[in-house]
Amino acid sequence: MDKLFKNAIDSIQLGIEDYKANNAKRALSAVRNFYAGVLLLAKEVLVRAAPNADPEEILGAKYKPVSDGSGGAKYEKVAHNTIDFNQIGERFNDFGLRIDRVALNDLNRIRNDIEHLYTNAPHETVLEAIAKAFPVVVDLFRIADEQPSIVLGDSWQIMLDVRAVYEKELEACRRTFENVDWKSASLAEAALLCPECKSHLVEQTDPTNTDHQSANAHCRACGEKIDSEELIEATLDAHFAAEGHFAVKDGGDPPLYNCPDCGHETYVIWEDENGCVLCGCQLGECGMCSASLTPDNVSAENNNFCGYCDNLLSKDD
Repeated sequence: MDKLFKNAIDSIQLGIEDYKANNAKRALSAVRNFYAGVLLLAKEVLVRAAPNADPEEILGAKYKPVSDGSGGAKYEKVAHNTIDFNQIGERFNDFGLRIDRVALNDLNRIRNDIEHLYTNAPHETVLEAIAKAFPVVVDLFRIADEQPSIVLGDSWQIMLDVRAVYEKELEACRRTFENVDWKSASLAEAALLCPECKSHLVEQTDPTNTDHQSANAHCRACGEKIDSEELIEATLDAHFAAEGHFAVKDGGDPPLYNCPDCGHETYVIWEDENGCVLCGCQLGECGMCSASLTPDNVSAENNNFCGYCDNLLSKDD
């Protein structure tokens, strides 16, 4: 077992041992060690993808062009920094390696949130951190052609158990919302999450409630009390994050807008849906030019006209 791979396995096992201790003082250590191991494992996979190359060249974070002394250019690594979680997905793509980039980004976010939000991370938060890393770890061992049950030993079974416990808790949380009529296909299929710590372990305060505007909740990970407006806004923002990114990047229309009626970022224009998920506001056509109204072009003074036509009408007055 080479040094990089051994360090990856050791770090993952240390993280699992810290988690197993169920000690608040070791919670952050569990996440740090575990995530360090996952990152090292990802680097090992990249090194194995190009066995004849210098590992430092594969893992270097920054390069700069310099003269090769013969009228051409060559690239040299800048400093000794290596790629981090933010760059792993891109480097895997460069090497033609498939990995769940959504799960990878989620891992990076969870680790950052835990580092910045907690002195002693709650047990549920560590549970979720390990459980959400599971698909990435499975991908990495598959690409490396290694058997996690062999190289990780008992730690692998603990990871399987953690995943099972998390899925059970997540399902229990989701059941508390099963009576809610969300009035929106997008929201009904979205994964509810806490606006404070971004955990999906969110349960409705009153499981008998059916009104989406009264779906107040509680986060089992960080303890945050969440009102329905915050819950819906945060959930939609996460649900449409990728689509919003590509809309900005490619110059398209975003799926999510600030509602002209209630002011929350809960107005959805996506597939067959066109309206505010929270207050029910629906924009039609401009009463003067018949243009389709959106939160971007509707008049700030009158939802029946576009801004241009309403301005013309106000001048006539």
